[in-house]
Amino acid sequence: MNSNVELAPNRIILGEHLYSDAIDLVLASAQQELLIFDQDLSHGNFASLKKFTLLQEFLSKNITSQLSIILQDATFFQEKCPRLFDLLTAYGHKMSVHVTNSSVKHAKDCFILADGQHYVKRIHIDQARFKYALNDKVSVEALNNRFEEIKEAIQDVVTIKPLGL
Repeated sequence: MNSNVELAPNRIILGEHLYSDAIDLVLASAQQELLIFDQDLSHGNFASLKKFTLLQEFLSKNITSQLSIILQDATFFQEKCPRLFDLLTAYGHKMSVHVTNSSVKHAKDCFILADGQHYVKRIHIDQARFKYALNDKVSVEALNNRFEEIKEAIQDVVTIKPLGL
């Protein structure tokens, strides 16, 4: 990605491509912890080789790194993101993917938090309007509190194997 004046931090930005670029910046900045809340990962180019590479590098470069993903619906992740789904096989001890119950299905924003200091937040899933920032602990703290609240609404875990006999 080239330096882009349109991708300035701490202001509302429009555009799917810029949203994907901002996600790349936040993912590349992560060292220890990534927290992702999304409806289904269908926006932000999560099915791409680039996102897979960034997440794989994050998971492999630090022995204590952790990736937590909470989705409202895991269908897109399971069917359209095979590379990311395969990360569960290799990094299941450092990566979790959960699905919420109906109590938070009304939430239409989504966000990614990295290391308690970097974030990208899509304001509404149906519109490519978002904000992001690096080194913004105050904004990330508020979003982290929201992530913790959403965690309380987890219903299922996405696993690499079907459960049962």
